[in-house]
Amino acid sequence: MDVLMLSRLQFAAATFFHFLFVPLTLGLSVLIAIMETIYVRTGQDIYKQMARFWGKIFLINFAIGIVTGITLEFQFGTNWSRYSAYVGDIFGSLLAIEATAAFFLESTFIGVWHFGWNKLSPKFHAICIWLVAFASNLSALWILIANAWMQHPVGYTIRNGRAELTDFVAVVTQPFAIQEFLHTVTGAYILAGFFVMGISAYHLLKKQNTEFFLKSFRIALIFSLVFSIVEVIHGHIHGGEVAKIQPAKLAAMESFWETKSNAPFTMFLIPDEQNERNVAEIIHVPGALSMLAYHSPDATVKGLKDFPQSERPPVFICFVAFRVMVGLGMLFMLLTIVCFLLRNRLETYRWLLWIMVVSIPLPYIACEAGWILAEVGRQPWIVYGLMKTADAVSPVSASQVLISFIAFILVYSLLGLAAFYLMYINAIKGPETTAGKEI
Repeated sequence: MDVLMLSRLQFAAATFFHFLFVPLTLGLSVLIAIMETIYVRTGQDIYKQMARFWGKIFLINFAIGIVTGITLEFQFGTNWSRYSAYVGDIFGSLLAIEATAAFFLESTFIGVWHFGWNKLSPKFHAICIWLVAFASNLSALWILIANAWMQHPVGYTIRNGRAELTDFVAVVTQPFAIQEFLHTVTGAYILAGFFVMGISAYHLLKKQNTEFFLKSFRIALIFSLVFSIVEVIHGHIHGGEVAKIQPAKLAAMESFWETKSNAPFTMFLIPDEQNERNVAEIIHVPGALSMLAYHSPDATVKGLKDFPQSERPPVFICFVAFRVMVGLGMLFMLLTIVCFLLRNRLETYRWLLWIMVVSIPLPYIACEAGWILAEVGRQPWIVYGLMKTADAVSPVSASQVLISFIAFILVYSLLGLAAFYLMYINAIKGPETTAGKEI
């Protein structure tokens, strides 16, 4: 493999691993803040214990997320130096704001929160975790603004052979950035909710700390139900934005080859990228793709054949990732509705509790599928329409990247095993009182 492919694989591996921890940080911080706020308002000690129990798991997850995020950013200098030189004036400023305005705030108050249980008033302690949640989501906002600029570059000019920032407000307020942030963060909240519900369901099946885990489950259920519905609605809105600014990605998502008005949506098909066609097409809905993408059944949807082959994203990967993401999103909404309807007797429906336990990995898969679609669907561009990925890679040898790639895989595998083992041990152990005894 050449240096380009190795650099892409290394960055993909680092991104996918890092994103195993980011969504849980975003969502679980908010859930813990809600639990601790209920404790402050009611004075019921069980909610304090909830915040402490889920907080342990949160801290393990947070620590690994920080470590992997730092190494990920280093790659912009080591593996993608031409990209950094070309767009660093814009991309670098956004990452710098993320670090100074969000990361330091998050890191400071998570320390205050962790060590301040017996030193701070309950109200101020709750404020600390809300600041952690706010800073975590603020950090995500700036990173996603940077990624959105790569998807849809605005507010720049080409000067002296590089892209330079001309309109900061346009960069941070463009609709695609707002849509990407809402879509990603909503998915993270669903993941955190299913994480809490799944672990709670495990303990309910074991009939351990029933009151504690019923309350945890119900808090996470309301949280997940709301954001599962929001995600389905917003996914449609976000898809319309993608259709407007990245029509090649839309065509790849649907494996749509011929430009048509009143374009149909095909429920089941197998893309045949080599022959520029589909096989085994089943269930056509006339005009549905035009309606979904452009809100009019008569709208024209541009097919893949109208794009040069060198500027088409990989169709099969985009097609599968899109359907995995959407299918799981619909499943999450269905499961949360069922759980909500049965919420008053959850512990008696063992089949449903088992479903929630085995569903813990599904939001992770959905989030990773979404990132695959976002990043692979942008190819062959690293900055859409402005700079191709092949022009962004560092002038280093393939052997150098291969060594670092292998090292990343080994180190990340060890970190991942350690992190998930520690989270697993703490999750199945159950809550403890301040005296160290199970409640």
